[in-house]
Amino acid sequence: MTIALLAGAFFGLGAYLLFRAIFPPRPGLSARLAAFDAARRRGEAEPSRRAAGTAERVTGLRARVGRSLAAFYEARGWQQRSVRADLALLDRSFEAFLATKFLLATAAIVFIPILIAYFAVLGLNVVVAVPVWLGIFFALIFFLLPDMQLRQEAGSRRRDFRHAVSAFLDLVAMNLSGGRGVPEALMTAANVGDGWAVRRIRDALSNARITGITPWQALGRLGDDVNVDELRDLSAALALVADDGAKVRQSLSARAASMRSRQLADIEGKAGERSQSMLVAQLLLCAGFLVFLAYPAVMRVVAS
Repeated sequence: MTIALLAGAFFGLGAYLLFRAIFPPRPGLSARLAAFDAARRRGEAEPSRRAAGTAERVTGLRARVGRSLAAFYEARGWQQRSVRADLALLDRSFEAFLATKFLLATAAIVFIPILIAYFAVLGLNVVVAVPVWLGIFFALIFFLLPDMQLRQEAGSRRRDFRHAVSAFLDLVAMNLSGGRGVPEALMTAANVGDGWAVRRIRDALSNARITGITPWQALGRLGDDVNVDELRDLSAALALVADDGAKVRQSLSARAASMRSRQLADIEGKAGERSQSMLVAQLLLCAGFLVFLAYPAVMRVVAS
């Protein structure tokens, strides 16, 4: 009965996918507008990627699968904003990310016949449902694994970006105190460092001159792309008080101090978590040593 149900489910799924492939649904107005906005964002981001020279290059089967999946997502209006922000922060391609997820899951599904053949060679009388469920389980794990890895890497990189932003604010405040205007102070501060975060800020400010937008608008767009609230707040503050240098200096100094205190609190919290984990490891080691010492005496009492 189980095999019949699984066979019917897979047959129905295949028939549904074949029908959708032959007669694709027409996207609605919201899906078309979302695809238009995505294409416009890609066109705006392309000059900065060419200037940075670090955009991920994808070729071959992975590129074709990624483009098809990206078109599928855009046709249905699936934004994936948090994923796109993490990928933009890591300077990776959304198409390559989708292709990786799909190909890993597909490899796990294709691995099901290999499992069945392996069990048959070993002479194990295993029900077909067991390798099928194993393949589906590993397909789900492989499908979610890139998301977990991306979230972890983006979180670490976003913390580094916030450290760079706090130092950038201090440099901008010092340039403002030296008599420079807000655009000149931003560009001068961005030219000081050479880290990846400073390069992203410098590229955004350089592209602002080409596209004809203000530097704080460029910083706000960069904050939206990489999902860093500090850049969005900086953009809003500079847009409000760009004509008053003294207030800008006070605001930037206060923001930099608050960012440093928040980062210090995060570091102290992580240090406390690691201290607790070390304490738990020591307690487990002591418990294992006590079991090792008490085992001969307990076995002697049980034997007697």
